[in-house]
Amino acid sequence: MLIWLAEYLQQFVRGFAVVQYLSMRAILSVLTALGISLLLGPQVIQRLIDKQLGQTIRSDGPESHLEKAGTPTMGGALILLSICITTLLWADISNRYVQAVLAITIFFGAIGWVDDYRKIVQKNSRGLIARWKYFWQSVAALIVLIFLYMTSTLPQEQQLIVPFFKDVAISLGWFYIVLGYFVVVGASNAVNLTDGLDGLAILPTVLVGSALGIIAYLAGHSEFASYLHIPYLPGAGELAIYCGALAGAGLGFLWFNTYPAQVFMGDVGALSLGAALGIIALITRHEIVFFIMSGIFVVETLSVIIQVTSFKLTGKRVFRMAPLHHHYELKGWPEPRVIVRFWIITVMLVLFGLATLKLR
Repeated sequence: MLIWLAEYLQQFVRGFAVVQYLSMRAILSVLTALGISLLLGPQVIQRLIDKQLGQTIRSDGPESHLEKAGTPTMGGALILLSICITTLLWADISNRYVQAVLAITIFFGAIGWVDDYRKIVQKNSRGLIARWKYFWQSVAALIVLIFLYMTSTLPQEQQLIVPFFKDVAISLGWFYIVLGYFVVVGASNAVNLTDGLDGLAILPTVLVGSALGIIAYLAGHSEFASYLHIPYLPGAGELAIYCGALAGAGLGFLWFNTYPAQVFMGDVGALSLGAALGIIALITRHEIVFFIMSGIFVVETLSVIIQVTSFKLTGKRVFRMAPLHHHYELKGWPEPRVIVRFWIITVMLVLFGLATLKLR
């Protein structure tokens, strides 16, 4: 909304023209979301404590986690509030890409809120029944994906781009919706599975989101897109504002979520942020690069699939406990060591993912 105000004011003060620059608004979105998170964080945490919205801990998990029982959860609401306010302030909300990402964030945030609410009220760490969670995730994802599919006007909006190859672009047609469904719902649940240690999920989310913001900026700029041989998507650059808001809000939340955590993100944050990353990757046509950069989320998810499959087929467990971060905890790694090493791996994967833009 501020972009419209700046357009009006620049006729009186030319300095307001700087707000028209996408790069400047992206920077301002980071700072705005960071400021909102740091300012409202203590109040949100205290309110969660007053409402007794504390985390319940699984009895079959690592013993060190039992002392975390009662730590305020649903802190992801702070992230979503910061992102939405910042995006509405600095982004062009008439942009359909921005509308789609905000919608998916709010939809999945609502699903996560219900899940967290049931965990807290019923004192059951399993929360919302899995089939209902997947049902509503599917409904929300399909609504947004069909909207994007029906409003697309350029052929490159529905093409699958393969990294390392300049001229490989596979036209998807209606399969765009199918691919999008697995990317969005898969990313949402992958981030949720990773959110098991203090700060473990939020910083990789910030790193991947920031990289996607760079990709969105490049894809929305005709000269950069042509130079890098990536699809030119007019208007996609506005997603850099959302990604900046995600980065700022995530870093602000990490201030309170770092070990030992004062607040947990909960499903309200994990489900929505994962879905948002997935839809941005889909819009910018970089699903494969997103898969690479999200390696930690992918491995965490695969560890659960392997563990469940192995136990059902053979009665034996491959890992001491799934997701993978619990396996290393039970091997004797201190929680901060697991967290920091997973962060380092994510930094390397994100840099490799960005390098693929040039290696074509």
